[in-house]
Amino acid sequence: MPARPAFSGPELCALTACDAVDLLKAREVQPSDLVEASLARISQTSPAINAMVTQCAARAQSATKAATPNQDLAGLPIGIKDLSPVSGVRTTFGTKALAEFVPETSEPLVTRLETRGAIVIGKTNTPEMGAGANTFNAVFGKTRNPWDTRLNAGGSSGGAAAGLATGEVWLSQGSDLGGSLRTPASFCGIVGLRPSPGIAGGGPALQGFDFLPVNGPMARTVEDCALMLDAMAGYDPIWPISYPAPVNSYLRTCRTESGPIRIAYAPDLGGLAPVTPRMSQVLNTALARIASKDLDVIEAAPQTETVEQCFRTLRAFGFWTNARNTPERITQHYKPTLQQNISEGRALLMDDVAEAMTQRSAIYQSMLLFLKDYDVLACPVTGIEPLPVEIEYPTDVNGEPCKDYLDWLRFAMLATVCGLPALSLPVGFTDTGVPVGLQLIGRPRGEGRLLQVARVMEKALNLGSAPIDPVIRH
Repeated sequence: MPARPAFSGPELCALTACDAVDLLKAREVQPSDLVEASLARISQTSPAINAMVTQCAARAQSATKAATPNQDLAGLPIGIKDLSPVSGVRTTFGTKALAEFVPETSEPLVTRLETRGAIVIGKTNTPEMGAGANTFNAVFGKTRNPWDTRLNAGGSSGGAAAGLATGEVWLSQGSDLGGSLRTPASFCGIVGLRPSPGIAGGGPALQGFDFLPVNGPMARTVEDCALMLDAMAGYDPIWPISYPAPVNSYLRTCRTESGPIRIAYAPDLGGLAPVTPRMSQVLNTALARIASKDLDVIEAAPQTETVEQCFRTLRAFGFWTNARNTPERITQHYKPTLQQNISEGRALLMDDVAEAMTQRSAIYQSMLLFLKDYDVLACPVTGIEPLPVEIEYPTDVNGEPCKDYLDWLRFAMLATVCGLPALSLPVGFTDTGVPVGLQLIGRPRGEGRLLQVARVMEKALNLGSAPIDPVIRH
């Protein structure tokens, strides 16, 4: 394991979110102290990584007056992805036509988080309309990987992941459809959880019944991820698929003794996607390290033959649905890959959608049966490590050509299609010092057990979770 890069930011920024909230609840630090520390760190790191692209310092300082120790987050500053409106704060969706848009009202999830003690410090960068696994757009430019600034940070929650890795914030909101928080979590060495649909709120009203995209927590540790999920969770009728919070908090369950654990490891997810030897080596080494008498790792894979086509059809259908409800003054500026997605959705036949819905039910039933024997399914997050920031997507993975920018993201598709919780856990580094995450897919509504298993693995690997200074390379 390579030496962890130094950290020269404010001491408060090096705390875990759980420790920072404990200090806030004990009144040993004030929310204003954390806001000042966060703003200072953003100022230090922004020139190198371009993660927190819009700051709202005055709004954040004003919000400290309303924070109280009895709230879940008690005045902790967080990042919000630039796809989620925040009242009075520039929200661009990474697209030119909305470059100066300032919403009057916040997305309901933002309101929920603020009600529970979160203080929005700013907006994190995203590719245009969240489409793509490399975070760049025509409004703010590129977000760079803090472990090597020549590389990309993943996407579409790349700004969130890069900011967390460098200590700009303690927690950050991400969203995920095709790995949009899992890929950047893996590339930047942090934890990202895609929860089951309905667990962590929802998006705009017109997408209320869409089960593919979800919001989720991103953090530097598994416990911190559980803390944020608790702050996001709970039933609200404004979201038609909203799901009640559990009786025991996710954080409490995460910290509970796990008992014996059985992990199914699928190195290429049943032939779904290729993996480079370098990535396989890191994952195999990590799983060998954690194996013990209480933690069995068994190589096994579910059936995945129809996953990719099902995912592509449902995703294209969703992109077309959203585009047809978006004014042309906005859509006319979309990048070519986004326009391609929309065109594919427009060209779908009703039979295509019906077949995808039928496949989805069959895939879910197959996974339900498979997971009866295992606590989680482990597999790669991606088959490759991050590429140079100038490259939008790879042309091949381990010699297998990529037909488009979705092709290399096939490992993300299974959990999305089935509505299963999936977490990216840092498990090692390549020989060039770039982090690698392992994807853990849990049982239906199994967030608590998934977090519990991930915490056991995190402790066994003991890689460290302290933030880093950006490693600036040219």
